[in-house]
Amino acid sequence: MSTPATHVESPTQLVAVVQAQSRRRKARPYRALLGVAGIVTLFAVWEIAARLGIVDPRFLPPPTEVLPTLLTILTFGDFWAAVGTTMISWGLGLLIALVAGTALGIIVGLSPFMRRATHSTTEFLRPIPSVALIPLAVLLFGARIEASLLLIIYAAFWQIFIQVLYGVADVDQVAMATGRSYGFSTWQRVRSIVFPTTLPYLMTGLRLAAAVALILAVTAQLLIGTPGLGLEISKAQSGGQYTTMYALILATGLLGVLINMGARALERKLLSWHESVRGELPS
Repeated sequence: MSTPATHVESPTQLVAVVQAQSRRRKARPYRALLGVAGIVTLFAVWEIAARLGIVDPRFLPPPTEVLPTLLTILTFGDFWAAVGTTMISWGLGLLIALVAGTALGIIVGLSPFMRRATHSTTEFLRPIPSVALIPLAVLLFGARIEASLLLIIYAAFWQIFIQVLYGVADVDQVAMATGRSYGFSTWQRVRSIVFPTTLPYLMTGLRLAAAVALILAVTAQLLIGTPGLGLEISKAQSGGQYTTMYALILATGLLGVLINMGARALERKLLSWHESVRGELPS
C-alpha cells in the first residue's frame, strides 16, 4: 500500500531533490520581480492613457489619484466592516462547498454506478453560470447573505467536486485490493488510500474555488445589493465617486491576491510530501 511520503532510493536522487529545491528558491525573487514589473507597467499605461485623454479621466481617473484614495479608505472603519462582511460570505460559502464537494466527490467517485448515473446531470448543471441564478437567489432570499451564499456555493462546489472525482479515479486499485485483503473497512480505505491520493487534486480545486468564491461574493453584492465590498463599489458608482470606486476595485484585487497566496501556502504545507512541491525525482 502506498504512503504519502516520496521515497528517495539513492544519494544521487537526494542530491537531485536538493538541487531542484535550490533552483526554485533562486527563481522566486525573479518571478516576484516580474510580477512587480507587470503591475508597474499596467499602472504606467493607465496613467498615460488618462493624462493624454485617450480615456476620459472623469470616468477613469489616473492611478496617481486612485492610489492615495485607496490609502485613505484603508483608514476607514466602514471599509473594514465591508471587507469583513465579504470575507464572511466568502469563507462560509467556500467551507460549505468544500465539505459537500469533497464528500460527494468521494462517494460518487468510488461507485462506478454512481458515476454513470450522475454523469449527465453533472455535465448539464456544471456549465450553468452562477450569475444565472441571481433571479432565483433574489426571489428566495432577497438582499440577504443567503443570496450570496447560494451563488458562492454553486460556483465553488463544482471546482472541488470535479477535482475530487479526478483524484478518486487516480487511486491505485492494487492498493485498494491490498487494503481489502488486509480487512480494511471502507472508512479505513478512504482515510489511508483514497484521501492521500485525492488530496493534491482537492487542493487544486480548493485554490480555484477560493478565487471563484470571491468573484461571486463581490458579484452578488454588486448586483443583488447584499452588504460588502461589492455594495460599496455600487454606491460609489451611483454617487459619481469614480476615484473611490476604482480604489475599492483595487482593494478587491488585493484581497484576491492575499487569498491566492494563502491558498498556495496551505497547498505547500499540506503537500510538502508530494512531488509537485518537492520536485520530481529523476528516473
